[in-house]
Amino acid sequence: MTSESPGRVVLLTASHRVAPGLLSWPAWQALRAADRVLCPDEHHPQLPYLREAGVSVEHALPTAEELVEACAGGRTVLLLASGEGDRRLTDGLARLAGSGRIAMPELELLPGSYDLPGARLLDLVQVMDRVRRECPWTSAQTHEGLVKYAIEEAYELVEAIEDEDRTALREELGDVLLQVVFHARIAEEDPEEPFSVDDVAGTLVEKLIHRHPHVFGDATAETPEDVHAHWQRTKAVEKRRESVTDGVPLGQPGLALAAKLAGRVRAAGLDVDLPADGGLPGDGGIGYELLALAARAEAAGVDPETALRAAARTYRDAIRTAEGL
Repeated sequence: MTSESPGRVVLLTASHRVAPGLLSWPAWQALRAADRVLCPDEHHPQLPYLREAGVSVEHALPTAEELVEACAGGRTVLLLASGEGDRRLTDGLARLAGSGRIAMPELELLPGSYDLPGARLLDLVQVMDRVRRECPWTSAQTHEGLVKYAIEEAYELVEAIEDEDRTALREELGDVLLQVVFHARIAEEDPEEPFSVDDVAGTLVEKLIHRHPHVFGDATAETPEDVHAHWQRTKAVEKRRESVTDGVPLGQPGLALAAKLAGRVRAAGLDVDLPADGGLPGDGGIGYELLALAARAEAAGVDPETALRAAARTYRDAIRTAEGL
């Protein structure tokens, strides 16, 4: 090339998780200032919005040599990234630049839009939707059939936390999130009361805002105890509960259930004596002793389930040592 100015190549990228047409101001400036705008994908989602804005776009995927030639004389060529063939082109440009035989145009990578925090959740919803439609096993699952997996994943998450295993924690959080998205996708198909993951998220957002007036409103809460007390009062009004025991799932592990009930009693300021009569057949009073221990742990700010698991882990290690492992 004999041109005094080799020109400029702009590779414009845009996130598919952001609505088409919502481009940054530098992106629109580059689009309007470019001598040519090329797009290899004739179905690119940005095209209708660019044409509506008066930007002339050519459907073309030049080779690296052709792109360099198009920039000759100081021209600017903007390439709207599509993913299809982009790697071949950038590799070709790198090869030409490495040869040292050609005066290369200035190369610029210009992000036209950026992902917002949580944007990958959109990918998760799309993937879950396709898997639900196309996977024989996934398409046959029901809320009831998935219950055991939700329980298993929750316990695996607890184990990762207690092991302080960051890699496992990240994976197990994903598995728990999968259960939420999976159930929400199944719920969309209910013929009478369908709802989607957006409805689930919307309900949660409303709940968080309503139950945190000290964050989103004029209320004040100076201590975690103030926040907890307000949370309990709000839930009681929302759900119109008659008893402090309403809403406590009886199917949870026994120690956790006992501690939860004791916590509700303590928070409500009720004077309820712990039953001490070992009247359960064959139990020998052990159940009531465990109840008392769970209540004592809760009052001391100790989660009895966590404490028992920690003790059981120590016991397991002692067993393995005795086995010579």
